[in-house]
Amino acid sequence: MELSLQLLGALHERWMILLRSLSDAQFGSRAFSHPQRGLMTIDRAIQLYAWHGIHHTAQITGLRARQGW
Repeated sequence: MELSLQLLGALHERWMILLRSLSDAQFGSRAFSHPQRGLMTIDRAIQLYAWHGIHHTAQITGLRARQGW
């Protein structure tokens, strides 16, 4: 578990480095090729990343409640 949390923390740090380096205009105009979703803007990727984190938090919270942890 600890290693997974460290990896997630490192990923968040890398996102922050990237995001702080972009101008406001670059958020909507910079794009990259996602392996499953094709061409994505940075803005769309951030939205997806945020949703993904919320989704996993809900899964973990539900599991904890079901297991009584």
